[in-house]
Amino acid sequence: MAELRSFLFLDRLQPQTLCYMASWMRGNLPRANVAAQIVEIAPGLDIEALTDAALKHAEVQAGILAVERQFGYLEFHSRSTSLLKASAEAVLDRLGARAQDAIPPKILASKVVTRVDRQHAFLINRNKLGSLLLGGDSLYLMEVQPASYAVIAANEAEKAANIKLIDYRMIGASGRVYLAGREDEIRNARDAAEAALSTSLAASLADLGRR
Repeated sequence: MAELRSFLFLDRLQPQTLCYMASWMRGNLPRANVAAQIVEIAPGLDIEALTDAALKHAEVQAGILAVERQFGYLEFHSRSTSLLKASAEAVLDRLGARAQDAIPPKILASKVVTRVDRQHAFLINRNKLGSLLLGGDSLYLMEVQPASYAVIAANEAEKAANIKLIDYRMIGASGRVYLAGREDEIRNARDAAEAALSTSLAASLADLGRR
C-alpha cells in the first residue's frame, strides 16, 4: 500500500508562489487566489492511480504530475473549492487513507541571514527560478520534510509579509524555501511559514491522540 507523505490544501495560491510553480509546471496553469491540492506519496508510481481518481471524480485541473523513484507528486486546482475537495476525497478513498495519515512536517533548518553580501547573492541567483536576491537583502532559508510542505511555507509567508520569493523546491528528499526582503519583513515571513507547519504538525499529533 502507498504511503501518504503529505496532503496539502492551499486555500488561495499567492501570486509569487503560483508564478514560481508555473515556471516548471507542465499541466494546466492555475490562476492566483484559486484553491489547490497537493499530494505526495511513496512509492512514486502509485501517484498515477491517484491522478486517475482525482480527474475522473470532478472537474478539476491538474498542473503537476511528477513520478520519481521514491516519491510521486500531484497538484490539482479549481476555482470551486467544493469540486476540489470532492476530488481530494476521491484520492483518499482510492488510497484507503485519511488526510490525518500524512507525515507531519519536520523543519530541518530555519535561518535568517541579514544583509547578504553581493557575491553571496550572485551565487544564489545562479541556481534560482524566482526573483533576484540583491546585495543588502535579508534572506530566509528553510528546509523541511516531506518536501512538498515547502509550498505551504512559501504560500503562507507570502500572505503575511512583503517579500520576494527567490526559490522553493517541493520535490525530492527534502523541501527548501528561499525568501528575501527587508529584515523585519523576512522575520514576519519566517514566523508565518513556521506557524503554518506547526499547525499541520499539531493537527497530526491531535489526531494521533484520538486513535
